[in-house]
This record gives sequence, C-alpha cells and structure tokens, in this order.
Amino acid sequence: MTKRILITIASVAAAVLSGCGNTADRTLTALCRQAPFEMQAPALPQIPDRSVSLADFGGVGDGVTLNTEAFANAIEGLVEKGGGWVEVPEGIWLTGPITLQSHIGLHLDENAVVVFDPDQDLYPIIDTNFEGLDVRRCLSPLNATGVTDIAITGKGIFDGSGDPWREVKKRKVGDDQWKRILKRGGIVSEDGKVWYPDEGYAKARATAGSLNYPDPSLDEQEIKTFLRPVLLSFRECERVLIEGCTFQNSPCWNLHPLWCKDVVIRDITVRNPHYSANGDGIDIDACERVILTGSTFDVGDDAICIKSGKDADGRRHARKCRNLIITDCTVYHGHGGFVVGSEMSGGVENILVSGCRFIGTDVGLRFKSTRGRGGLVKDIWCDHIYMKDIVTYGVIFNLYYAGVAATEMSGEAQEDIQPVDETTPEFRDCHFSDIVCAGADQAIFINGLPELPIRGLSFKDSQFTAGKGAESHFAEGITYENVLVNGKAL
Repeated sequence: MTKRILITIASVAAAVLSGCGNTADRTLTALCRQAPFEMQAPALPQIPDRSVSLADFGGVGDGVTLNTEAFANAIEGLVEKGGGWVEVPEGIWLTGPITLQSHIGLHLDENAVVVFDPDQDLYPIIDTNFEGLDVRRCLSPLNATGVTDIAITGKGIFDGSGDPWREVKKRKVGDDQWKRILKRGGIVSEDGKVWYPDEGYAKARATAGSLNYPDPSLDEQEIKTFLRPVLLSFRECERVLIEGCTFQNSPCWNLHPLWCKDVVIRDITVRNPHYSANGDGIDIDACERVILTGSTFDVGDDAICIKSGKDADGRRHARKCRNLIITDCTVYHGHGGFVVGSEMSGGVENILVSGCRFIGTDVGLRFKSTRGRGGLVKDIWCDHIYMKDIVTYGVIFNLYYAGVAATEMSGEAQEDIQPVDETTPEFRDCHFSDIVCAGADQAIFINGLPELPIRGLSFKDSQFTAGKGAESHFAEGITYENVLVNGKAL
C-alpha cells in the first residue's frame, strides 16, 4: 500500500462518524474502498434524536450513591418511546451493570466517570463465551446481547474497579506495590509468587491451567471471583458505535465485541495496569465489518487482538472474523500490539492494519495458535507500522503457543509431524510492508508446523534494528524485498 493511499485512509477516518446519516455512510464507504480486499462499509446505528439525563431518573453523581436502578429506568423509559440517548452529566457515577437495548445510546460528559461497583452480588453468573469457549462467567458491567443500533459516546471514563477481581504475579510489580496488594487480604500461593483475591479464586486457578477453564465440578459461587467479567461485552449485536470514551481498570478483558456485525470504534482510550492478568485492550471476536481507528491502548496483555473461537467450540460455531480495518492506533504497554489468535478456530481473513504505532510492547505484530485449534488465517495486510523498543519480536508467527507471553517462550521449533485434520491451524498469505522497527530482540521469527507449514508471507520495504535478524522453521514461500536488519538486506 502506498503512502498516498495511507494518507487517504487517515483523512477519511477523520471524517468518519461526524453524524449518522448518509454523509457518514459515504465516508465509511470511501475508507473501505482503499482496502486491498472487498469490504462493504459498516452501517452506523440509527438512534432517535431524543435524550434524557440520568439525573432525571434519580441518579446522583457523588461516588457513593448506587445508580444501577437509575440507568435501568432511563434506558427503559427511552425504549418505551422508541429509543434515544441517556446523557450522563459530570460527576462520579457508582453503578452495577448497565444493559443496553436496541436504539439506545449512552453519552458521557467529559467530566463524567462511571465507576462499576466491585460488589460481586451485582454481577450474576451467566452463560457466555470467553477465550473462544462456551463457559459460565459473571455478567459484564457494560453489556448487550442480540440487539441492534447501540452506541457509547462522549469523553468520559468507564472504570471497571478491576483490582478486587484479578490475581497478581509478584514479578510484575515492585516491592512497595506488592506490599500494598498484600494489605487487601486475599491468598498468596505456596511459593509466594502469586496473590489471589480469595480462596475460591486460588482453588479455581489450581485446576484451570493456562486455559482459564476451571474444573466444572467446582461450586460457581465459591469461585465467582475467578469467573471475573470483561468490562464491555457486546454479543450478537449489529450496528454498534463506540467513540471517544476511556475504558480502564477492567476485571478481565476491556472490550469484547463477539459475533457482531457493523462495528465502528473511534478515538477511544483503553487502559489497564501493566500487571493486570488477562488485561487485554480489545478482542474483536468472530465479527464482520469492523473499523477501529484513532485509538490508544496501554494494557496488561494483548492490545488489539483478533479472535474467532477455540478448539471444538470454535469449530462448532464456525464464525469467521473478517473484513476489518484498523488504522491510526497507538499501543504502549501490551503483550502484543496487533495480535491474531490464539483463539482462531473459526478462521480469520481480510484485515488491514495501517498507520499504527507500537511503543515498548512485548511483541509488535503477533500471530499465534497451536495444534487442536484448527481454522485458517489468511489475507492479512500490515503496512506503515512504526515500532520502538519492542521487548522480543518485531513480527512473530508461533504455532506452538502454550498460553504464555512471548517473553516466556523458549523459541525452539519442534519437529514432530502429526496428521493434518480439522484441528490443524493454518496461516498463509500475510503481507507486511513499510515496517519500521527501532529496537527489538529479534526482527522476525516464524515457527510453523511441520505437517502444515506457514505459507506465503511477504515482507517489503521495511527496516529493523534488532539483536537478531529473521529466523524461520517450517515455512514456505517467504519473500523479502528491500528488507533491512541493522542496515543489511535479508
């Protein structure tokens, strides 16, 4: 993709969503036409020009009054009239979960802070899908299921009060912070390396392993803390707009659109503590027609992550994640800047990542899976990506992912050959151009499967400053054109 087209995308993205009428539709269409694949523009939500103030329904922004009922009544009152906007004025608004319904928008004043009460009794355990599996987890603070035409806008802040929900590894925090964490109570592992919020969490962790799937025979209420929710869960929704707000301090992942269509996310900020377990920024999961632009991430796990289900559950749902444009985003701390996997059993295709910056992430561009997943990842384009001080790899493909961060993996390719079947993951036809990486342990690392090698990766017009160059195992058709590592051509 040329710089001229990149500028066109940036200028179009700046005009996206100036309103919800035909003009916005045309700008979205123009943006999609620049993609190297055919993509229909996502449709914007249609929400009536009608608004009510949360204060009119008994809401009090004093940081003490619980406003769960006020939010619910305001939304229900608008639903009875055909939809509209709930205006959240300046203040500190303590609340339980907020459930959006069709044709409802939530707009935050720039001095509005919505704080979700950590009281677990407010968040019932429900049937849902997390990390690609059909599981039972707590209801998300911000949630919607099976609705259309919803929006969250404004310049305010949503705070998930995540600290009481999450485990903490001692090696990820300083001594002073570790002492403050211990003062909360909770349980410390026998080896003294991990803090758990309570005994139930510790019991669940002991059976869950790296897959976060505890023994189903355990009592749900006893291990409820372990079943911590993502901050925002929109499931099977259509025509979704998320714009302008800050999302922070989530109990688990921050934003999780799942099985959604026509999603536009613009100019948001996502923050989690660097030590937050499973503190992903956004996980776009088996969605279609998504635009993410102009947003900033500083989180405790993968930042911008693409998923499509895990193993048998993912193959049974058989929903691809496809037709996505990600542009003009910045990632600071995170396990990966842009990530595909490891849950990709439904397949991932047609994604453009352009004009993004990754500063100090563990990995820049990260592609991961493992045997047992199945699924096909193809037709990914990454161009004009600018990376600085990457801890491990500028670009990595790893099909031996074991649920650990790249900083903890051995990097050794394995050579055992297994039969190719529906459980074998496949990666092919991914293209990288105009990549600048100023500092990484290794520029490029490709670790495929001997039974189904990674195929058709192209690298063009890029330069890396790194301790090591390019390394590949079980990969075919890898091309390098004008790619420099420490000034030398690959």
